[in-house]
Amino acid sequence: MSHEDYLVTINVPPSLEEAVVDCLLTVENAQGFSSFPVNAHDHRNQGLSLAEQVSGRQRKIRFQMYVDKRTVAGLLNRLKDDFAGSGLHYWVVPILEHGKI
Repeated sequence: MSHEDYLVTINVPPSLEEAVVDCLLTVENAQGFSSFPVNAHDHRNQGLSLAEQVSGRQRKIRFQMYVDKRTVAGLLNRLKDDFAGSGLHYWVVPILEHGKI
C-alpha cells in the first residue's frame, strides 16, 4: 500500500507553544493542525522537575498535522533547524483513510 498522506504528531514544552504555532502556520501544503494539552509519562526522570518526578507526568502541548508525502521531510527539517535541542518529540504515521462525515 502506498501512502500519500501522513499524520505528524509533535509533543512540545508549553514554553514553545506559540513558536511552534507560528512555524506550523507557514506550512503551505498542510491541511491545518490541531493542538491540545497532554501529560507525557516516561520512566526516565531526565529533565523533569521534582514535582514532575513525584507526579510521574510532564505537561506538554501536542500538535497534530496532516501533510502530504512531499511535505513531510521539509516540515521535519524545518522543526529540526528551528528547534534543535529544545526537547520536541515527534512521530509520523501513515493515514490509511480520512474524510468528513
